[in-house]
Amino acid sequence: MNFKILKKSKISNARLGFMETSHGVVETPCFVPVATQATVKTLTSQEVEQTKSQILIANTFHLHLKPGEKVVEKAGGLHTFMNWKKPLMTDSGGFQVFSLGFGKDFGIGKILKKREIISKPDNRRPSILRLTDEIKYGTQPQRIKIMQDGVYFNSPLDGEKLFLGPKESIRIQEQLGADIIFTFDECTSPIANYEYTKKSLEKTHQWAQICLKAKNSKQALYGIVQGGKFKDLRQESAKFIGSLPFDGFGIGGEFGDDKRQMPKMLDWVVRELPERKPRHLLGIGHLEDMEKIIKSGIDTFDCIAPTHYARRGLAFTSEGRLDLKQIKFLKKREPLDKGCVCGVCLIYKKDYICHLLRAHEITALRLLTFHNLYYFNNFVEEIRAKIKKGEI
Repeated sequence: MNFKILKKSKISNARLGFMETSHGVVETPCFVPVATQATVKTLTSQEVEQTKSQILIANTFHLHLKPGEKVVEKAGGLHTFMNWKKPLMTDSGGFQVFSLGFGKDFGIGKILKKREIISKPDNRRPSILRLTDEIKYGTQPQRIKIMQDGVYFNSPLDGEKLFLGPKESIRIQEQLGADIIFTFDECTSPIANYEYTKKSLEKTHQWAQICLKAKNSKQALYGIVQGGKFKDLRQESAKFIGSLPFDGFGIGGEFGDDKRQMPKMLDWVVRELPERKPRHLLGIGHLEDMEKIIKSGIDTFDCIAPTHYARRGLAFTSEGRLDLKQIKFLKKREPLDKGCVCGVCLIYKKDYICHLLRAHEITALRLLTFHNLYYFNNFVEEIRAKIKKGEI
Protein backbone atom coordinates (compact mmCIF):
# COMPACT_ATOMS: atom_id res chain seq x y z
CA MET A 1 0.00 0.00 0.00
CA ASN A 2 1.19 3.48 -0.88
CA PHE A 3 -0.04 6.51 1.10
CA LYS A 4 0.68 10.06 0.01
CA ILE A 5 -0.25 13.39 1.59
CA LEU A 6 -1.22 15.92 -1.07
CA LYS A 7 -2.01 18.92 1.12
CA LYS A 8 -1.84 19.82 4.81
CA SER A 9 -4.13 22.45 6.26
CA LYS A 10 -2.58 25.62 7.66
CA ILE A 11 -5.39 26.12 10.19
CA SER A 12 -5.88 22.56 11.54
CA ASN A 13 -4.33 19.09 11.39
CA ALA A 14 -6.58 18.14 8.44
CA ARG A 15 -4.88 16.73 5.37
CA LEU A 16 -5.75 15.60 1.86
CA GLY A 17 -4.20 12.47 0.47
CA PHE A 18 -4.71 9.10 -1.14
CA MET A 19 -4.10 5.45 -0.34
CA GLU A 20 -3.15 3.26 -3.29
CA THR A 21 -3.96 -0.43 -2.89
CA SER A 22 -4.05 -3.40 -5.24
CA HIS A 23 -7.82 -2.88 -5.53
CA GLY A 24 -7.76 0.82 -6.30
CA VAL A 25 -7.13 4.26 -4.86
CA VAL A 26 -8.93 5.78 -1.85
CA GLU A 27 -9.09 9.57 -1.57
CA THR A 28 -8.63 10.72 2.01
CA PRO A 29 -10.10 11.80 4.34
CA CYS A 30 -12.65 9.07 3.77
CA PHE A 31 -15.68 7.58 5.49
CA VAL A 32 -15.58 3.77 5.62
CA PRO A 33 -18.97 1.99 5.65
CA VAL A 34 -19.24 -1.15 7.75
CA ALA A 35 -19.77 -4.50 6.00
CA THR A 36 -19.57 -6.69 9.11
CA GLN A 37 -20.49 -10.01 7.50
CA ALA A 38 -19.20 -9.23 3.98
CA THR A 39 -22.23 -7.09 3.18
CA VAL A 40 -23.54 -3.62 3.84
CA LYS A 41 -26.92 -4.62 5.18
CA THR A 42 -29.83 -4.41 2.65
CA LEU A 43 -27.60 -3.39 -0.30
CA THR A 44 -25.72 -5.25 -3.02
CA SER A 45 -22.05 -4.48 -3.53
CA GLN A 46 -22.92 -2.69 -6.77
CA GLU A 47 -25.42 -0.47 -4.95
CA VAL A 48 -22.84 0.36 -2.28
CA GLU A 49 -20.45 1.48 -5.01
CA GLN A 50 -23.14 3.82 -6.36
CA THR A 51 -23.25 5.59 -2.96
CA LYS A 52 -19.68 6.90 -3.59
CA SER A 53 -18.25 4.42 -1.06
CA GLN A 54 -14.53 3.94 -1.69
CA ILE A 55 -13.60 1.26 0.84
CA LEU A 56 -15.44 -1.03 3.29
CA ILE A 57 -14.52 -2.68 6.59
CA ALA A 58 -15.60 -6.25 7.41
CA ASN A 59 -15.25 -8.10 10.72
CA THR A 60 -12.83 -10.95 11.36
CA PHE A 61 -14.66 -12.42 14.35
CA HIS A 62 -18.06 -12.62 12.68
CA LEU A 63 -16.68 -13.98 9.39
CA HIS A 64 -14.72 -16.58 11.36
CA LEU A 65 -18.01 -17.71 12.93
CA LYS A 66 -19.84 -17.80 9.62
CA PRO A 67 -19.14 -18.80 6.92
CA GLY A 68 -15.56 -19.36 8.13
CA GLU A 69 -12.34 -18.04 6.61
CA LYS A 70 -11.75 -21.30 4.68
CA VAL A 71 -15.00 -20.82 2.75
CA VAL A 72 -14.02 -17.24 1.89
CA GLU A 73 -10.49 -18.25 0.89
CA LYS A 74 -11.79 -21.06 -1.32
CA ALA A 75 -14.08 -18.55 -3.05
CA GLY A 76 -11.03 -16.49 -3.99
CA GLY A 77 -10.91 -14.15 -1.01
CA LEU A 78 -13.27 -11.55 0.38
CA HIS A 79 -13.30 -9.33 -2.72
CA THR A 80 -14.42 -12.16 -4.99
CA PHE A 81 -16.70 -13.69 -2.36
CA MET A 82 -18.76 -10.49 -1.96
CA ASN A 83 -18.15 -9.18 -5.50
CA TRP A 84 -16.57 -5.95 -4.27
CA LYS A 85 -13.87 -4.64 -6.59
CA LYS A 86 -12.65 -1.75 -4.44
CA PRO A 87 -10.39 -1.82 -1.34
CA LEU A 88 -11.33 -3.61 1.88
CA MET A 89 -10.30 -3.54 5.53
CA THR A 90 -10.92 -6.20 8.17
CA ASP A 91 -11.22 -5.36 11.86
CA SER A 92 -9.18 -7.82 13.91
CA GLY A 93 -11.89 -8.96 16.32
CA GLY A 94 -10.54 -6.78 19.14
CA PHE A 95 -13.76 -4.80 19.40
CA GLN A 96 -15.65 -8.04 20.15
CA VAL A 97 -13.44 -8.41 23.23
CA PHE A 98 -15.28 -5.34 24.51
CA SER A 99 -18.75 -5.73 22.95
CA LEU A 100 -19.19 -9.37 23.99
CA GLY A 101 -17.48 -8.76 27.32
CA PHE A 102 -17.84 -5.71 29.55
CA GLY A 103 -19.92 -3.93 26.92
CA LYS A 104 -22.58 -6.61 27.17
CA ASP A 105 -22.24 -6.97 30.94
CA PHE A 106 -23.03 -3.30 31.55
CA GLY A 107 -25.03 -2.46 28.41
CA ILE A 108 -22.64 0.34 27.40
CA GLY A 109 -20.86 1.47 24.25
CA LYS A 110 -17.42 2.93 23.53
CA ILE A 111 -18.47 6.44 24.57
CA LEU A 112 -20.30 6.73 27.88
CA LYS A 113 -22.92 9.42 27.35
CA LYS A 114 -24.23 9.28 30.92
CA ARG A 115 -23.33 7.44 34.05
CA GLU A 116 -26.99 6.95 34.89
CA ILE A 117 -27.73 4.72 31.92
CA ILE A 118 -29.65 1.49 31.79
CA SER A 119 -27.48 -1.60 32.14
CA LYS A 120 -28.10 -5.29 32.66
CA PRO A 121 -25.37 -6.71 34.91
CA ASP A 122 -25.76 -10.39 35.84
CA ASN A 123 -28.64 -10.76 33.36
CA ARG A 124 -31.10 -9.44 35.93
CA ARG A 125 -33.70 -6.73 35.44
CA PRO A 126 -32.27 -3.48 34.02
CA SER A 127 -30.66 -1.33 36.66
CA ILE A 128 -28.86 2.01 36.85
CA LEU A 129 -25.11 2.14 36.18
CA ARG A 130 -23.91 3.91 39.30
CA LEU A 131 -21.49 6.82 39.36
CA THR A 132 -19.08 4.69 41.39
CA ASP A 133 -19.10 1.65 39.06
CA GLU A 134 -15.70 0.86 37.59
CA ILE A 135 -13.80 -2.12 36.20
CA LYS A 136 -10.74 -2.89 38.28
CA TYR A 137 -7.64 -4.86 37.39
CA GLY A 138 -8.26 -8.58 37.81
CA THR A 139 -11.96 -8.34 36.91
CA GLN A 140 -13.14 -10.58 34.08
CA PRO A 141 -16.26 -10.20 31.91
CA GLN A 142 -19.01 -12.75 32.49
CA ARG A 143 -19.09 -14.31 29.02
CA ILE A 144 -15.45 -14.20 27.88
CA LYS A 145 -12.04 -14.65 29.49
CA ILE A 146 -9.21 -12.25 28.60
CA MET A 147 -5.85 -13.92 29.13
CA GLN A 148 -2.23 -13.05 28.32
CA ASP A 149 -2.22 -15.23 25.21
CA GLY A 150 -5.61 -14.12 23.85
CA VAL A 151 -9.33 -14.24 24.50
CA TYR A 152 -11.59 -17.23 25.16
CA PHE A 153 -15.14 -16.78 23.86
CA ASN A 154 -18.31 -18.78 23.84
CA SER A 155 -19.72 -18.57 20.34
CA PRO A 156 -22.84 -16.37 20.25
CA LEU A 157 -24.20 -18.81 17.65
CA ASP A 158 -24.07 -22.15 19.45
CA GLY A 159 -22.06 -21.67 22.64
CA GLU A 160 -19.00 -23.47 21.26
CA LYS A 161 -15.75 -22.55 23.00
CA LEU A 162 -13.56 -20.34 20.80
CA PHE A 163 -10.09 -18.85 21.18
CA LEU A 164 -8.79 -15.77 19.40
CA GLY A 165 -5.30 -14.42 19.91
CA PRO A 166 -2.92 -12.27 17.85
CA LYS A 167 -1.59 -15.14 15.71
CA GLU A 168 -5.08 -16.51 15.11
CA SER A 169 -6.45 -13.09 14.16
CA ILE A 170 -3.68 -12.50 11.61
CA ARG A 171 -4.08 -16.00 10.14
CA ILE A 172 -7.83 -15.48 9.68
CA GLN A 173 -7.34 -12.01 8.18
CA GLU A 174 -4.76 -13.35 5.75
CA GLN A 175 -7.20 -16.01 4.58
CA LEU A 176 -9.96 -13.40 4.21
CA GLY A 177 -7.62 -11.35 2.04
CA ALA A 178 -8.54 -7.69 2.70
CA ASP A 179 -6.13 -4.98 1.55
CA ILE A 180 -5.71 -3.56 5.07
CA ILE A 181 -5.75 -5.62 8.26
CA PHE A 182 -5.44 -4.67 11.95
CA THR A 183 -3.57 -6.04 14.94
CA PHE A 184 -5.52 -7.89 17.62
CA ASP A 185 -6.09 -5.74 20.71
CA GLU A 186 -8.28 -5.26 23.74
CA CYS A 187 -10.74 -2.39 23.39
CA THR A 188 -11.22 -1.28 27.00
CA SER A 189 -14.48 -0.13 28.57
CA PRO A 190 -15.28 3.52 29.43
CA ILE A 191 -15.57 2.45 33.07
CA ALA A 192 -12.19 0.66 33.24
CA ASN A 193 -9.98 2.27 35.85
CA TYR A 194 -6.37 3.36 35.36
CA GLU A 195 -4.73 0.17 36.60
CA TYR A 196 -6.96 -2.05 34.46
CA THR A 197 -6.31 0.12 31.38
CA LYS A 198 -2.54 0.12 31.96
CA LYS A 199 -2.37 -3.68 32.28
CA SER A 200 -4.63 -4.07 29.25
CA LEU A 201 -2.35 -1.77 27.26
CA GLU A 202 0.66 -3.94 28.06
CA LYS A 203 -1.20 -6.91 26.53
CA THR A 204 -2.23 -4.92 23.47
CA HIS A 205 1.38 -3.85 22.88
CA GLN A 206 2.64 -7.40 23.27
CA TRP A 207 -0.03 -8.66 20.86
CA ALA A 208 0.93 -5.96 18.33
CA GLN A 209 4.50 -7.27 18.23
CA ILE A 210 3.26 -10.85 17.84
CA CYS A 211 1.00 -9.76 14.96
CA LEU A 212 3.95 -8.18 13.14
CA LYS A 213 5.96 -11.39 13.42
CA ALA A 214 3.00 -13.59 12.45
CA LYS A 215 2.08 -11.76 9.23
CA ASN A 216 3.26 -13.52 6.06
CA SER A 217 1.14 -11.71 3.46
CA LYS A 218 1.60 -8.50 1.46
CA GLN A 219 -1.46 -6.95 3.13
CA ALA A 220 -1.00 -3.59 4.85
CA LEU A 221 -1.00 -4.09 8.63
CA TYR A 222 -2.17 -1.31 10.97
CA GLY A 223 -1.15 -1.23 14.63
CA ILE A 224 -3.81 -0.06 17.08
CA VAL A 225 -3.31 2.65 19.71
CA GLN A 226 -5.24 2.16 22.96
CA GLY A 227 -4.99 3.73 26.43
CA GLY A 228 -8.56 4.70 27.19
CA LYS A 229 -9.24 8.20 28.49
CA PHE A 230 -5.85 8.51 30.19
CA LYS A 231 -3.49 10.99 28.55
CA ASP A 232 -0.22 9.36 29.61
CA LEU A 233 -1.39 5.91 28.48
CA ARG A 234 -2.64 7.22 25.13
CA GLN A 235 0.68 8.97 24.52
CA GLU A 236 2.67 5.94 25.67
CA SER A 237 0.69 3.73 23.30
CA ALA A 238 1.03 6.12 20.35
CA LYS A 239 4.80 6.35 20.86
CA PHE A 240 5.20 2.57 21.18
CA ILE A 241 2.93 1.57 18.30
CA GLY A 242 4.27 4.44 16.19
CA SER A 243 7.84 3.15 16.66
CA LEU A 244 7.00 -0.22 15.11
CA PRO A 245 7.09 -0.88 11.34
CA PHE A 246 3.35 -0.79 10.71
CA ASP A 247 1.92 0.43 7.40
CA GLY A 248 -0.60 2.64 9.21
CA PHE A 249 -2.30 3.10 12.55
CA GLY A 250 -5.71 2.52 14.03
CA ILE A 251 -6.92 4.55 17.00
CA GLY A 252 -9.24 2.42 19.07
CA GLY A 253 -10.90 2.11 22.42
CA GLU A 254 -13.17 4.43 24.31
CA PHE A 255 -13.16 8.20 24.62
CA GLY A 256 -14.41 8.81 28.13
CA ASP A 257 -17.70 10.19 29.39
CA ASP A 258 -17.96 13.14 27.02
CA LYS A 259 -17.57 13.01 23.24
CA ARG A 260 -16.70 16.72 23.26
CA GLN A 261 -13.33 15.70 24.73
CA MET A 262 -12.55 13.48 21.73
CA PRO A 263 -10.64 16.08 19.61
CA LYS A 264 -8.32 16.76 22.54
CA MET A 265 -7.78 13.03 23.07
CA LEU A 266 -7.11 12.48 19.37
CA ASP A 267 -4.53 15.26 19.49
CA TRP A 268 -2.67 13.40 22.26
CA VAL A 269 -2.30 10.47 19.88
CA VAL A 270 -1.82 12.10 16.49
CA ARG A 271 1.11 14.28 17.58
CA GLU A 272 3.01 11.12 18.61
CA LEU A 273 2.40 9.12 15.40
CA PRO A 274 4.61 9.21 12.29
CA GLU A 275 3.44 12.02 9.98
CA ARG A 276 3.62 10.12 6.71
CA LYS A 277 1.55 7.07 7.57
CA PRO A 278 -2.28 6.85 7.45
CA ARG A 279 -4.44 7.06 10.59
CA HIS A 280 -7.77 5.30 10.98
CA LEU A 281 -10.27 6.00 13.77
CA LEU A 282 -12.12 2.80 14.65
CA GLY A 283 -15.88 2.84 15.07
CA ILE A 284 -16.63 6.57 15.34
CA GLY A 285 -18.08 8.76 12.59
CA HIS A 286 -21.46 10.40 13.10
CA LEU A 287 -22.09 13.50 11.00
CA GLU A 288 -21.47 15.82 13.95
CA ASP A 289 -18.12 14.07 14.56
CA MET A 290 -16.73 14.22 11.05
CA GLU A 291 -15.28 17.71 10.81
CA LYS A 292 -13.74 17.43 14.29
CA ILE A 293 -12.22 14.04 13.44
CA ILE A 294 -10.79 15.25 10.14
CA LYS A 295 -9.45 18.49 11.65
CA SER A 296 -7.66 16.30 14.22
CA GLY A 297 -5.65 14.67 11.43
CA ILE A 298 -7.61 11.45 10.87
CA ASP A 299 -7.50 10.04 7.33
CA THR A 300 -10.16 7.31 7.45
CA PHE A 301 -12.88 6.37 9.93
CA ASP A 302 -15.68 3.80 10.05
CA CYS A 303 -19.11 3.92 11.66
CA ILE A 304 -22.38 1.97 11.52
CA ALA A 305 -24.54 5.12 11.87
CA PRO A 306 -25.86 5.51 8.29
CA THR A 307 -26.88 1.86 7.99
CA HIS A 308 -27.95 1.32 11.61
CA TYR A 309 -30.28 4.32 11.63
CA ALA A 310 -31.64 3.52 8.17
CA ARG A 311 -32.90 0.15 9.41
CA ARG A 312 -34.81 2.04 12.10
CA GLY A 313 -36.50 4.33 9.60
CA LEU A 314 -34.23 7.35 10.08
CA ALA A 315 -32.82 9.47 7.27
CA PHE A 316 -29.93 11.96 7.53
CA THR A 317 -30.74 15.15 5.61
CA SER A 318 -29.88 18.86 5.43
CA GLU A 319 -33.02 19.37 7.58
CA GLY A 320 -31.59 17.11 10.27
CA ARG A 321 -32.41 13.53 11.15
CA LEU A 322 -35.91 12.53 10.02
CA ASP A 323 -37.98 9.66 11.44
CA LEU A 324 -39.85 8.54 8.32
CA LYS A 325 -42.10 6.26 10.37
CA GLN A 326 -44.01 9.31 11.60
CA ILE A 327 -47.43 9.59 9.99
CA LYS A 328 -46.89 13.24 9.06
CA PHE A 329 -44.57 12.15 6.23
CA LEU A 330 -47.50 10.48 4.44
CA LYS A 331 -48.48 14.05 3.49
CA LYS A 332 -45.01 15.00 2.23
CA ARG A 333 -44.80 14.54 -1.54
CA GLU A 334 -41.14 15.57 -1.74
CA PRO A 335 -37.67 13.98 -1.80
CA LEU A 336 -35.90 12.95 1.41
CA ASP A 337 -33.54 15.85 0.78
CA LYS A 338 -34.21 18.42 -1.94
CA GLY A 339 -30.50 19.12 -2.29
CA CYS A 340 -29.46 15.47 -2.62
CA VAL A 341 -28.88 13.89 -6.04
CA CYS A 342 -28.64 10.27 -4.92
CA GLY A 343 -30.65 7.64 -6.81
CA VAL A 344 -33.28 7.56 -4.06
CA CYS A 345 -33.86 11.31 -3.76
CA LEU A 346 -34.13 11.70 -7.54
CA ILE A 347 -36.91 9.09 -7.81
CA TYR A 348 -38.71 8.41 -4.51
CA LYS A 349 -40.67 10.66 -2.15
CA LYS A 350 -41.10 10.84 1.62
CA ASP A 351 -44.76 9.74 1.48
CA TYR A 352 -43.87 6.51 -0.33
CA ILE A 353 -40.97 5.64 1.98
CA CYS A 354 -43.15 6.43 5.00
CA HIS A 355 -45.83 4.09 3.63
CA LEU A 356 -43.27 1.30 3.10
CA LEU A 357 -41.96 1.64 6.65
CA ARG A 358 -45.43 1.63 8.17
CA ALA A 359 -46.33 -1.39 6.03
CA HIS A 360 -43.11 -3.13 7.22
CA GLU A 361 -41.80 -3.49 3.68
CA ILE A 362 -38.07 -4.17 3.54
CA THR A 363 -37.63 -2.00 0.44
CA ALA A 364 -37.80 1.05 2.71
CA LEU A 365 -34.69 -0.10 4.57
CA ARG A 366 -32.80 -0.44 1.30
CA LEU A 367 -33.83 3.03 0.12
CA LEU A 368 -32.88 4.71 3.40
CA THR A 369 -29.57 2.85 3.62
CA PHE A 370 -28.65 3.91 0.10
CA HIS A 371 -29.53 7.55 0.78
CA ASN A 372 -27.76 7.69 4.17
CA LEU A 373 -24.55 6.21 2.80
CA TYR A 374 -24.58 8.61 -0.14
CA TYR A 375 -25.26 11.51 2.23
CA PHE A 376 -22.34 10.55 4.52
CA ASN A 377 -19.93 10.07 1.62
CA ASN A 378 -21.01 13.32 0.02
CA PHE A 379 -20.59 15.11 3.37
CA VAL A 380 -16.94 13.98 3.55
CA GLU A 381 -16.44 14.86 -0.12
CA GLU A 382 -17.49 18.42 0.73
CA ILE A 383 -15.01 18.49 3.63
CA ARG A 384 -12.23 17.40 1.23
CA ALA A 385 -13.19 20.31 -1.00
CA LYS A 386 -12.98 22.69 1.97
CA ILE A 387 -9.51 21.44 2.87
CA LYS A 388 -8.45 21.98 -0.72
CA LYS A 389 -9.72 25.58 -0.55
CA GLY A 390 -8.00 26.19 2.79
CA GLU A 391 -11.26 26.59 4.70
CA ILE A 392 -10.63 23.75 7.20
